[in-house]
Amino acid sequence: MPVGFLLKGLIIGFSIAAPVGPIGVLCIQRTMAGGRAAGLITGMGAATADAIYGCIAGFGLSFISQFLIDQQLWLKLGGGFFLGYLGVSTILSRPKEDAIQNGNQGLLGAYLSTFFLTLTNPMTILSFTAIFAGLGLAAGAGNYAAAASLVLGVFLGSAGWWLLLTSGVGLLWSQPGPAFAGWINRISGTVLIIFAVLALVSMTW
Repeated sequence: MPVGFLLKGLIIGFSIAAPVGPIGVLCIQRTMAGGRAAGLITGMGAATADAIYGCIAGFGLSFISQFLIDQQLWLKLGGGFFLGYLGVSTILSRPKEDAIQNGNQGLLGAYLSTFFLTLTNPMTILSFTAIFAGLGLAAGAGNYAAAASLVLGVFLGSAGWWLLLTSGVGLLWSQPGPAFAGWINRISGTVLIIFAVLALVSMTW
């Protein structure tokens, strides 16, 4: 396995995942409400989507990336409405219900929600395509081992960020009381709705 490409993938995955956005807000809120496992699973959904987009860019699958870019209007629409739904449901949720939902079904839902949100962000594929092309990292010459190392590195780098974030929140935050947890849900849900509005408004740009 080309170690150099793996390290480059780690840096790229970490750098793309790290900026605070709606996924970060969800990850922090779910860590506070349901513990580190809920927050980490939330982040893993985003890391998986990052790996898929890294695979598209790394293996030079330009026909897929072009299709996604052509459909960015619908992706933004779907992602914006789904983000708004998550914001409203977060505001209306009750802390005791959050704790109950952290079983297998709840964790699966947490994973799938961020996986879908990350896939519906057309800027993600544009970012990977631009970074890989700018650094000459795409497998245009048939170097599929290097591309596979890159994709693995992207996943591990993204997952590493979410592990770091959830661990930090978990260490600094004790389980809040129901009243304060309710305020956390309302603030987080409002921020998610703002992100949703921005995503829908950006469709007109």
